[in-house]
Amino acid sequence: MLALVKKPRIELSIHGKHVDELLSWIKEKYEVEVLVEEPDDEMILIESTSFWKEMERNRIGNLLSGARLKAGLTQTELAKRLGVRQNMISDYENGRRTYSDEMAGRLSKVLKVKEERLKYGRKHQGTDNSE
Repeated sequence: MLALVKKPRIELSIHGKHVDELLSWIKEKYEVEVLVEEPDDEMILIESTSFWKEMERNRIGNLLSGARLKAGLTQTELAKRLGVRQNMISDYENGRRTYSDEMAGRLSKVLKVKEERLKYGRKHQGTDNSE
């Protein structure tokens, strides 16, 4: 079941035993709208969707892009602060190029995010780590 608590706005996916009991309790405190009622056997894991697979394929690039946008920088501005070309930032964000741990450190300082969030994991070793 997919339910929406209108204020505060919270979307809930509720499955398993006692769903109706839980929903009744929530309705006592908040205005609730049930968006979808489906049996569990019709649900699919998000990890099996093409959207998820595409997002995971370029997870680091998506995180970098999000951090850059949150910092209010364009690719050109970020590139200038790092002393690299804008097309390198584009390549990083679009998964056409990976970067080194040293570059992850430089990016994290400029974007003010934890360095670990911008580092590639073991599954990416062996890819082009050029800067």
